[in-house]
Amino acid sequence: MEIRPCQPGDYQSICDISNYYIENTVISFEESALTVAEVEERVIACTRNYPWLVYMQDDRLVGYAYASKWQQRSAYRLCVETTVYLRPGEAGRGYGGALYRVLLPRLRELGLQVAIAGIALPNEASVKLHENNGFTKVAHFPGVGWKFGQRVDVGYWQKNLLDG
Repeated sequence: MEIRPCQPGDYQSICDISNYYIENTVISFEESALTVAEVEERVIACTRNYPWLVYMQDDRLVGYAYASKWQQRSAYRLCVETTVYLRPGEAGRGYGGALYRVLLPRLRELGLQVAIAGIALPNEASVKLHENNGFTKVAHFPGVGWKFGQRVDVGYWQKNLLDG
């Protein structure tokens, strides 16, 4: 088991994981498959300010986590949105929690104070992951998403990083 910063050799695996959720679920609100070049652009842009981590198990990328700017206004500068994705079939094995146990302290070390996670609902696995890692549900927006011809609810969970 190894959790480390994302490297260029990880882009294809990240692309494959992302595209599974884009093409087959409402978990991701993206609707067009990503290219490896787009993943590369996103990782480079993200890592200018925030960490992007990958979880390696037996030389296989099984998941990734990163933080990104939550809102544009300067008053939100101490808040980030967190994202965790696991390879299909890998949920429930502790990979997401392990990624958060590395990502969240790094965000705190960067001086950030609040982590926010948006979750397309229903998504029991993601809710459990976030609540097990100290996130609390703070909002529920019924039907704000539209994907695959259906309305999708979104919930927001928040964690105060100063609380540990």
